Parts: sequence; structure tokens; C-alpha cells
Amino acid sequence: MSLNSTPNGQRIHIGFFGIRNAGKSSLVNRLTNQSMSLVSEHKGTTTDPVKKTMEILPLGPVVIIDTAGIDDEGELGELRKERTYKALNEMDIVVMVVDARASHLTADEIDFLTMVKERKLPYIIIENHVDEAAAHDYPELADEKLIYIDAIRDDMSTVKEALMALAPKMADPAIVADLIPEKSTVVLVIPIDESAPKGRIILPQQMVLRDLLDHHCKAICCQVEELAEVLQQNKQVSLVITDSQVFENVAKIVPDVSLTSFSILMARHSGSLNTQLKGIAALKSLNDKDVVLIAEACTHHRQCNDIGTVKLPGWIRKYSGKEIEFDFTVGNEFPEDLSKYKLVVHCGGCMVNAAEMQNRTKHCIQSGVPIVNYGMAIAQFNGILDRSLEVFKGKTV
Repeated sequence: MSLNSTPNGQRIHIGFFGIRNAGKSSLVNRLTNQSMSLVSEHKGTTTDPVKKTMEILPLGPVVIIDTAGIDDEGELGELRKERTYKALNEMDIVVMVVDARASHLTADEIDFLTMVKERKLPYIIIENHVDEAAAHDYPELADEKLIYIDAIRDDMSTVKEALMALAPKMADPAIVADLIPEKSTVVLVIPIDESAPKGRIILPQQMVLRDLLDHHCKAICCQVEELAEVLQQNKQVSLVITDSQVFENVAKIVPDVSLTSFSILMARHSGSLNTQLKGIAALKSLNDKDVVLIAEACTHHRQCNDIGTVKLPGWIRKYSGKEIEFDFTVGNEFPEDLSKYKLVVHCGGCMVNAAEMQNRTKHCIQSGVPIVNYGMAIAQFNGILDRSLEVFKGKTV
């Protein structure tokens, strides 16, 4: 996968935060070497988080996020601050920008830095505007190492070096190749139906296929209708990976070979597999009028037989035997208040990075709401969950 085509979920997310007019946007423009963000002397020029996907050497593929001021004011300002703080959920690295023209940090800056530390997010602190005021050490940052920058004049080599020092902590976890013997043969069952995007395969399928090829495994792709013939012709298959929607049919065709789904592999890839497994019990304990949230991280066009809004609600009602009510979210939407929900059923999360998926999972835990993955739920409906997890035995999850 080229650097230019790397999915956002696999890029290092770097966010620039600070009070209004600290120089966040100027730094972002300088770092990206583009006029990515508007720059003005007027406070509050940046209103919503502005994202740019690009390659920054030597970091590689990144998403750069410029945010509104953490000290924004007024009714709209509070909404902008809310979005800025929400952006922390997807950060791999936080860049806090402070203003050399001020002698002390503001209460907003202190509160923000405290939150970053509490979340254990990697961060750097840049003191900007050193061309207009002498660089100095803030009393509140006595134990911090500051980077002194004039965003208009200086190059960004020091900033890049500091970011690079944090980047090795973002090594990608394994997807599937570490679960099977070297040079294995793996069958990928990829239905081409009304839900399949025209002319391409979806991201989890791409990621699994590339992981297998990178590790010199043989990957055979087919649809359900060809699966029996493929298995007959290839007697040394180590694993079958299927789209969750056809779990039931595939399980009947694959009696002896290890079997799992793309969705379950994505839960492991994001580090949320064990937590989401605990949510399985909630599927059976649902009662009439309970509300279930079905959350998708992507924003694809809904089909008439859509898995999130049609198939899953039907399967959940059938499995629980109850009249369940449902809410639906897509993309970056995810409720702050989860108190009304008895369960969250989440997609594989391939369109968000691991930090965002882990924060959603943590939010569910803190709210006392079970969360389960699409693939795990569907495997449970079909009585094959234990079988779909056998491939992980003895492996890091």
C-alpha cells in the first residue's frame, strides 16, 4: 500500500491544540508546507477541526488536524471547544502550542494539558512567536521540555524530530499473519452483492489481503458459491476468513478448517477484542423496549438490505426474542451520553484509527454499557462464536 493510498485509520494522527492566536494554524501551514488553515490576527479564525492527509518525511503517512481555540467564547465558541476536545479521542500525538508573548499559561491551557496527561497521550509543547517575544520557561511548565519556534521564520526540523521520537510508539498491531504458519494458504470469502462497493473491495478485506501478501502467504479470494470447490482443490488451507454477513452459510461449507471473520480480526487489530467479547452476554439479556445503539465508523450510502440498519436489527430481535428499539450513528458521530443504551453494537472500525476505537470502547466501559463487534454478534447468533475465536488461542489479543 503506497503512502498516498494509506487509509486514514492507519495513519498517525497529529493534532495541534492551544488558545486562540497562539499560532496553531501558522505552525500547521509551515509543517505541511501548504496553506491548509486560514491565518488571521482575529481570534477564532479556525472554527472546526481541519484535517489534512499527507506524507511528512521521515514520519510517513499522517493526518494533521488543526483545531479551534480551547479558550473560545460564546454559545458557538462552546460548541467549537466541544469539537476540539472531542478530537482528542483520535489523537496519536498531541502538539500543544503556547504563546511566547504571554508570561503564564491560562486556566484553559492548564486544564487541557492536565487532560492530555490523564489520558496518557504522547505530546510535545511548542512555544510559538519567539520572534516577537523572548523565549522563556513558563512557571507551570518547569518540568516540561519546550520547543521554541517562530512559525513564520524557522524550519520545522526540530518539530519533526520531536514527532519522530514519539512515532515509534505507534507500531501497527498484527492483523492475521501472526495467527497462522508461515507461507500458509488462506481463503478470503468476499460476497459481491448489493452491499459491495462497485469496482473494489472494502477496507478490512484490503488490509487482510495485503497483510497476507506481505508475509508471503497464499491468499485465495472467492464468493460463497465457489467456496466448496476452492476447498476441494486446496487441501492445505490454514484459515478461512469471511464477511460476517455470510457466516452461517460459510460455517456449513467449512467443517474442519479454522474460521473467523474480517470484522473479528479488525476488533483484535484495534485492541478491543477482549472487551467486546464481554458484551456478548448482553445480547441474550435484552428486554422489550431496551435501546441498542448500532454504530458504524464509515459513512457509506445505505442500501435497501443494509447490514447496520436492516439485517442486524432483525437478527438481534430474532435472537433475543424481544421488541428492541434501535438508534444508529455513522462516521465520527458517537454519543457522549450512553445512559439510554443497554448495548452498543459496533462495526469493525476500519475507518477510524486505533486510538478512536479504543476511546469509544473505553467510553462504553466507563458508562457501564456493554459493546460488541458486528462479527462477534453474528457469530453468536449462528452458534459459531467459539469456533471463530479458536484461531486466537495462545496468541496476543
